[in-house]
This record gives sequence, structure tokens and C-alpha cells, in this order.
Amino acid sequence: MIEIVTKVVVTGVIATAIMDIVSSTMRYLGLFDSPDYRLLGRWIGHMLMLRTFAHKSIAGARRIPFETGIGWVAHYATGVALAAMLLAIVGSQWLQSPTLIPALLAGFATISLPLFIMQPAFGLGVAARLSSNPRKALLRSLLNHLSFGLGLYSAAVMSAAV
Repeated sequence: MIEIVTKVVVTGVIATAIMDIVSSTMRYLGLFDSPDYRLLGRWIGHMLMLRTFAHKSIAGARRIPFETGIGWVAHYATGVALAAMLLAIVGSQWLQSPTLIPALLAGFATISLPLFIMQPAFGLGVAARLSSNPRKALLRSLLNHLSFGLGLYSAAVMSAAV
């Protein structure tokens, strides 16, 4: 059991790091801005301290102490939780013989988190329809989350080789 938990944590962290690398590369190429995990930390802080879930504008909401750190920890913890959810669905044997399709489907499924929970709660509407460029926001989310799925697969392949 300890081995499986360790592999889930490592897989989730590596998948999230790959997502961040892809996001940073897209920012470097001038295609998209990177997600601001400070705002994720602010949102979490408001939920915990002030009991506020939805905001008119999370960027305009009161700052929370340590919001940047909270956001980054939450980002990686979410990656680990999503890796665990994938294994709960496909079974832990997937770690010994990973296949690409379940990982990509999991990555695609995770796009529901920003589109239907976070963006509306941040004041951007469903699928960021109230943002300055909803199509660009949607494409960025799609690429980020598909890269997370690719990261799940890549991390599992590396883990299976060890």
C-alpha cells in the first residue's frame, strides 16, 4: 500500500510539473499567460477564513496572507488527488502497465474544474465567458489539462520502469 501511495504522489506531482512546464512554455512563446496560483490561494483563503465561495472578481478581492504559497500547494495537492482519482477508476495495476488513453481522458475530464467551478467562482463566468477573451481562456485550459493527462501517462511510464 505504501508503494502505491508513493507512486500516486510522485505521479501527481510529475504530471502537475509537466502541466506547469507546458504552461510556462506557452507563456514564453507569447501564446498565453500562465495561471496565477496566487489567486487560487486567495480563493481558498476566502473560503476558509471568510466563508466566501464566489467573487465578483477574485483579482479585486482582499489579499490573504501566504496566498501564493497556499495556491501553489493547492495546485500540486490537486494534481495528486486527481492522480489518485484516475487510479480509483482504472485500478492500481495501471501503474505497472500504463496506457495513454485513460491518462488523456483523465486530463480532459479535469478541465471541468476550471471551467465550471473555479472560473465562475473567480467572477469570470462559466468557461470564462465574462473574461476579455473566452476562447483563448478555454484553449489555454484545454492545453494545460491535456498536458496534465500526458504528464500522468509519462510519470506512470517512468514509475513502472523503476
